[in-house]
Amino acid sequence: MKPSLNPPLSVAGGVEDHLNPPHGGRLCELLLPAEEAAARKEGCRDLPSIDLDARSLCDLELLLTGGLSPLTGFLDQADYEAVVESMRLADGTLWPVPIVLPVDAQLAGRLSAGMEVALRDPEGVILAILTVGDVWEPNKAREVERVYTTTDERHPGVRAVLARPSFCVGGRVTGLQLPVHYDFKTLRLTPRDVRTYAGRFGWQRLVSFITRNPLHRAHVEMTQRACREHNANLLLHPVVGPTQPGDVDHFVRVRCYRKVAQRYPQDLMLFGLLPAAMRMAGGREALLHAIIEKNHGCSHIIVGRDYAGPAVDEGEPPFYPPYAAQELLATHCAELGIEMVPFRKLVYVPEEERYLADDELPPGARTAEISGCGLRCYLQKGLPVPSWYSYPEVVEELKKAYPPRSKRGFTVFFTGLSGAGKSTIANVLLTRLLEQGDRPVTLLDGDIVRRHLSSELGFSREHRDLNVQRIGYVASEITKNGGIAICAPIAPYEHTRRVNREMIAQYGGYIEVYVATPLTVCEGRDRKGLYAKARAGLIKEFTGISDPYEEPQRAEVSIDTAHLNPDEAVQQLLHYLRREGWIE
Repeated sequence: MKPSLNPPLSVAGGVEDHLNPPHGGRLCELLLPAEEAAARKEGCRDLPSIDLDARSLCDLELLLTGGLSPLTGFLDQADYEAVVESMRLADGTLWPVPIVLPVDAQLAGRLSAGMEVALRDPEGVILAILTVGDVWEPNKAREVERVYTTTDERHPGVRAVLARPSFCVGGRVTGLQLPVHYDFKTLRLTPRDVRTYAGRFGWQRLVSFITRNPLHRAHVEMTQRACREHNANLLLHPVVGPTQPGDVDHFVRVRCYRKVAQRYPQDLMLFGLLPAAMRMAGGREALLHAIIEKNHGCSHIIVGRDYAGPAVDEGEPPFYPPYAAQELLATHCAELGIEMVPFRKLVYVPEEERYLADDELPPGARTAEISGCGLRCYLQKGLPVPSWYSYPEVVEELKKAYPPRSKRGFTVFFTGLSGAGKSTIANVLLTRLLEQGDRPVTLLDGDIVRRHLSSELGFSREHRDLNVQRIGYVASEITKNGGIAICAPIAPYEHTRRVNREMIAQYGGYIEVYVATPLTVCEGRDRKGLYAKARAGLIKEFTGISDPYEEPQRAEVSIDTAHLNPDEAVQQLLHYLRREGWIE
C-alpha cells in the first residue's frame, strides 16, 4: 500500500492528519507542557550537566520535536551496537545511524543508571533532562568502518566520530524547551507544524527535498517535475545544522532559498529549515533523512546521485560509488513506507531554452551545464553567471557572500623547521602586502603568539597543537572579515594543519607555504642555540631532533631558503597569489 493511501493517523494528542504516518506509527514528541516544564526546571539546578555541542544540539532538537521518532532519547549500548552492525535498533526497528550523546571519562565515571542529568546549550540554558540508562565506551573504530565504510580521516564524518569524547551515555530524554534560535524563527517548523499546515490546505502527499546547497534553475525544474509526476506538494527542507567544511553557510543559503521560493506556485510548496547535523554518511544518511521526512509527513523523498557524499580533492575517488545512496534506500523503501524519487540529471538545451533530462535529449542536441566548482570559478573571477543557470536574485546574494578572490580575505600559513626562514619571509611578505594597502594585514608569528596568546602553554604535543589551533582560529576570524592573515609557526603535525585549513578555508583563501629548508641548514643558522641544547638533551621534544616534523602533503607553495634570499622567496609567493587571483 502506498503511504498516501494509509488511513488517517492520530500523530499525537488526538490530532489527526492524512499524511504519511511517522516511523513506528506515533510521533514521539518529548517536550513537557510549559507549566510542568517550568516546575521541573526549578529542581534541576543541582543536577550534573552536559553542555551540548552543535551536533548534539541538533540531535536533541529533532528528538524533542519527534523528528527522530520512534526514538525517545539517546541510544543505549544495545541499540548503538545493533545500529552499527545491522542498521536496526535492538528491537529490530530500521535505524541507520547512531544517535549518541558523548561524554568525557570524568563525567562518565560519576554517572549511573537512573540518575538525572541536565542537558544544556552552550550558554548554560537547560533544555532537557536525561534519565541515564547506561554509560559505555563505544568502539569508534568499528563505528566508522561500518557506518562510513572507511577509516580515512579525510572523511569529515570519520573525523567527527574519532574526535568525540571517549564515552557515551544513553537514556530517555524529557524536554523542557527547544533550543533557542534567533535566526529565521518563522521558518523553523517542527514535524507537527508541517503536518498542521498540510492538513489545513488538504495536502495528502509531500515530496521532500533536503539540500545543503543554494538552489538554481535546474533544482526548481527538478522539484516541480517531482511534484507533477507524484501528484504531491513540496517540502523544501534545507539543512541548517553543521554540514562539512567549504559548504555555503546557512545564512547565505536561506536568503537564496527565500528568493527562489517566489518562483514556485503559491500553493505548491512549504519552506522550512531542518536542524540536522550532516554526517556525510552516504546511503545510511539517506535512510536517516527518509525517516526524518516521514516523521514530517512526507510520502516521497528526492535522492541524488551522490547523496550525502563528502567532497574530495580533485583527482581523488569519491568515498561512495555513484547512486549508492539510491540503491540502499531503494532496498528499504517498502519497509520504511516512503517512496524514493531518484534525482534525474537535467541539462540546459539552448536551442529549446529549457532543461531536459538526459533520456529526453533529441539526437545530437547541444547542451550546457555548470558544475558547483564551475560556479565557484565564475564567482572567484567576477565573471557574469549565465542567466540560464540561475536566477539574478540568487546570483546577487552569492556575489555579496563570495566576491572575487581579489576582494576576499585569505591566510598565508607558513610551516617549517625552526630556523627555516619562516619569520623573515613572513615579515617581508607583510611589508609587500601593506604597500598594496587594499586589505588589512596581520602577522601571527609563532614567537609573538606564544608571548601574547599562549604564554601558559608548554611544548608537549598537546600544547603545541593547541597553540597552532589558536593561531588558526584568529586567522579564520581575520579571513572571515576580509583581511589577510600571515601565520608563521613551526606547526609540525599534519593533522593540526589540516584542521586549520578546514577552519579557515570556509571563510576565504588558505595558502599553505612549506619552507622546506633542510635540517642541516636550519641547524647551521641556530642563532638561539636551540638545536645544540636539543642535541645535548637539555630541550625535550624539539622538532627535527627529538620530535618529528611531518612534511606537508598539500602545500600550495614550497620554498627552500637554502637557495633563495627573502626577497626572491617572497617574489615566488607573490607570483602565486597573483596567478590565483588573491591579489591584483
